[in-house]
Amino acid sequence: MHSPSLLQHSQLLSNAKKMEDGQRERHSSLAWLGVLKLPELLKSETVRSLHATIDNEWESVHRSACQTAAGRALWNHVIHDPVAGILAGESFLRSLYDKMRKDWLENAREVSGVILAVRTLWFDAKLEAAINSFGSSDDGGAQVVLLGAGMDARAFRLACLKECSVFEVDFPELLRVKAALLQEAMGSDEHQQKMMTAKSLVRVHADIRDGDWTEKLQRCGFVPRRNTVWVLEGIIYYLHHTEAMQVLQSIADNCAQTRTVLLADFMNKSSVSLSHSTFHFYSDWPDQLLPTLGFSDIKLSQIGDPDAHFGLLHDPQNLFNKLRKVPRSVQALPEDGTPCRRLYLVEASGFPNQAT
Repeated sequence: MHSPSLLQHSQLLSNAKKMEDGQRERHSSLAWLGVLKLPELLKSETVRSLHATIDNEWESVHRSACQTAAGRALWNHVIHDPVAGILAGESFLRSLYDKMRKDWLENAREVSGVILAVRTLWFDAKLEAAINSFGSSDDGGAQVVLLGAGMDARAFRLACLKECSVFEVDFPELLRVKAALLQEAMGSDEHQQKMMTAKSLVRVHADIRDGDWTEKLQRCGFVPRRNTVWVLEGIIYYLHHTEAMQVLQSIADNCAQTRTVLLADFMNKSSVSLSHSTFHFYSDWPDQLLPTLGFSDIKLSQIGDPDAHFGLLHDPQNLFNKLRKVPRSVQALPEDGTPCRRLYLVEASGFPNQAT
């Protein structure tokens, strides 16, 4: 029988080995990062001019679209998005790359951009599952509405959209620059059509903070009676409470007409407190909020859950795994007082006979 001192020594050795294994796995997991290779097209005068406009004139909400594109471009070993680098631009690519490189050299438990990568893959997977759930019963094909679409390029990269009409809703100036960048990346409009994986793509110039965005959407060809997936990725927490609730209610109202699926990510209160000047809307319990609006069958995940992992979170002691072990009502980690800043990935659905 081991003495207490030997047991303690054995536990220390075991913990040290786990830490060493975790560090080794973290280090090897970023071996794909390599040297930053910028797309050649970023050197062209037209593209440089477009990105100068983004860097010098756009607000932080607009620029966040390029930050997202940079994440998809640099995590390209798991995310297939060939135009992400062009949409992101040099300054955003270099900024994120430097952070990722620093994390790699310092054996960080959480690598910059990993949340964005997991979030992107989660939305991709859930979007495909939602479309498949509609089957072939939808006359004219399903619809996918990307609210606050930003530099999203799913219409050009997801095969599951081949029978879907895709609508991108965002600020007019953002969509114009995006269209111009894609024009440079793909050439003519005719060539873009050939490269597009969606059945059709319509860009809707609208601010979802305004009350008329649903009318503009319908004027652009959206049909309320068709099965629809609504995507709110990385956008709702930029809205104020009243604005966010109006957007969610507008989507929920469609449940009375057709099969409706909402895919959205929500910050909790602690996450919003990171920057009150940037983030506003939060929900600690989105799975309780959405049923009050008319949604049913709510499924909530956190980063690191089995459906929100994708093999990208290698260290068992990373912050996301710690948060998953703590009840959602807890505001700070008991061990060190770190605020429990959570990102909830939520899938909600509604049907005409279930809408309230």
